[in-house]
Amino acid sequence: MPPFYKSWALLVVFILFYITYLLLGALVFSTIERPEEERLRSELSSLKAQFLNQSCVNLTSLENFLEKVLSANKYGVSMLYNASGNSNWDLASSLFFASTLVTTVGYGHTTPLSDAGKAFSIIYALLGVPFTMLVLTACVQRLMHLLTYGPVGVCQRWAGWEPRTASTVHFVVLLLAVVLCFFVVPALIFSTIEGAWSFLEAFYFCFISLCTIGLGDYVPGEQRGQRLRPLYKISVMVYLFVGLMAMFLVLRTFHKLADLQGLTAFFQLPQCEEEEEDKEPIVETGSDDQPDTDKAASKPLEPGSQVSYNSINR
Repeated sequence: MPPFYKSWALLVVFILFYITYLLLGALVFSTIERPEEERLRSELSSLKAQFLNQSCVNLTSLENFLEKVLSANKYGVSMLYNASGNSNWDLASSLFFASTLVTTVGYGHTTPLSDAGKAFSIIYALLGVPFTMLVLTACVQRLMHLLTYGPVGVCQRWAGWEPRTASTVHFVVLLLAVVLCFFVVPALIFSTIEGAWSFLEAFYFCFISLCTIGLGDYVPGEQRGQRLRPLYKISVMVYLFVGLMAMFLVLRTFHKLADLQGLTAFFQLPQCEEEEEDKEPIVETGSDDQPDTDKAASKPLEPGSQVSYNSINR
């Protein structure tokens, strides 16, 4: 198998293993936390019934009632419509929680109730966070060829632009495309699905999420009786992962641009060195019995003569 196809095959296997890791984590979280959530909902229902049956409410009983309600709300269990409320630990919601945990978005609207759930969260995140960074890095390394090195090379060869001009225009176009595809369009979709969200609030949610700030004041799929809620949760999870990949691509491209423009050298910052795979041809051609002239013609250029960010004189 050629190295190019072998590399992509390994990446696909890596991503499938990552998805399996998320599914296993979701199953464990759902198994541990759902009984605890049902127990808490039952306690709240009993407490609500007792409170309503009191003929005279004193300050102590009121404070106790409010303390229980606020404590349950911290774990994502609301007193409002408690009997028919959406579960925070069904498979789709658990998968959503697992993804926000390992991507460090962490909205905080749902947290483990049990000690076992808290302990498992520590172990799961300890392995899952670096695993997620590895998957994102592996994906972005391959996207750099398609969305960064390729377009910059085309601008230099076909349009005849100077390297700095080509790279600057490319970064501006890439940034605008990411803003449009991962902020503006999703914000329009979220503001339509989440009836209570304005476009600004939906755009704010996209920004807070893809910057991994995750304040948790806006969380999708939490409306009562929302249609196709499991599918919606999984779709948002996919959006977050692909969006983080796009943000990583923009940051990496900007670092390359800063190297080219001399900003990293000016501020004495480390350069974003190209990987060896960036300097090698993507697809190898020819065979061992190829004539010497053909081998010379198909031989890769020296690193200093390739079209890349690091080959440009500052």
